[in-house]
Amino acid sequence: MSTPMPSVLTEVSIQAAWQQLSALGPSWSSLTATPLTAAVALLGAVTLLSWVLQVVTGNYSWVDRLWSVMPPVYAWVFALWGGGPNPRLVLMAVLATAWGARLTFNFARKGGYIPTEEDYRWAFVRDWLAKHDPLHPLGRELFSLLFIAVYQHVLIGLLIIPAAFVVHGLGSGVALGAGDILAAIAFLAFLVGEIVADEQQWRFQQRKARLSPEERARAGGDFARGFLTTGVFRYSRHLNFFCEISLWWVIGCFTLLAGAEVLNWTWVGPVLLTLLFQGSTALTEALSVRKYSAYREYQRTTSRLLPLWPRGSFDSQSTRDSSRTEQPG
Repeated sequence: MSTPMPSVLTEVSIQAAWQQLSALGPSWSSLTATPLTAAVALLGAVTLLSWVLQVVTGNYSWVDRLWSVMPPVYAWVFALWGGGPNPRLVLMAVLATAWGARLTFNFARKGGYIPTEEDYRWAFVRDWLAKHDPLHPLGRELFSLLFIAVYQHVLIGLLIIPAAFVVHGLGSGVALGAGDILAAIAFLAFLVGEIVADEQQWRFQQRKARLSPEERARAGGDFARGFLTTGVFRYSRHLNFFCEISLWWVIGCFTLLAGAEVLNWTWVGPVLLTLLFQGSTALTEALSVRKYSAYREYQRTTSRLLPLWPRGSFDSQSTRDSSRTEQPG
């Protein structure tokens, strides 16, 4: 039997996914009928849990605590669900697990899993809503439910949706090959970029925290400015953001390697993630400009996301703000 054309496979995969989700019901057999229904049922459960915790605690970072955990879980659901493991799906799950381990470790060492801790940007968002939302506090609660809980968990699920595409439409049609290995290498390269940026940032913040304001002023440079501009941060203000976006685009490429056409529905996850990071980066930058007087000069000389050669020299004697210790993004 000949293999269907990629466009036909894409259509079948969408139809199969829709049919499975349409058949979802409250019974255990319905929820666990396929890896897709199981993943969606799990997504619904963690979304509800996150929202309830947000309401009870007033803390918006519960989704943040699950951000690095759920994509590997979903990936392994698809990789191991019945019929024996598929090599391409196992490779995708291993890569997702490596990504999750890196992010979980970095988040944990910064205190992210302490129940009372919260990303500093959420306080700004709450203050903004209190001042500008005509429906306040209703608008704040809708934002908490629809954007923080529902939208972000759906996005987390969409990041790994290429695995659903492979398992339901194309996984058995095209064998694992050199393209998969190249994609894995590209993914790991971006992951290493994140690890390097994390480590440089962590060491700088730890050293800065041990210095008094007077000692930071005497040290000069980044310690006096309050934020890191050397190492990889000389070429990109947010290299970790750039790498994070890029590696999920690589995950989407596995659908092409499995036989899909270039324009397929699984790109929705990387597209939405890219848009989310545009907004997140803009907010981070706005808070950084407000906090550090030298940050505008940093913006002038250093690329925002894409690693590029610096535009001129950065004045190490820029106006200092030694009394503040929070590093942007």
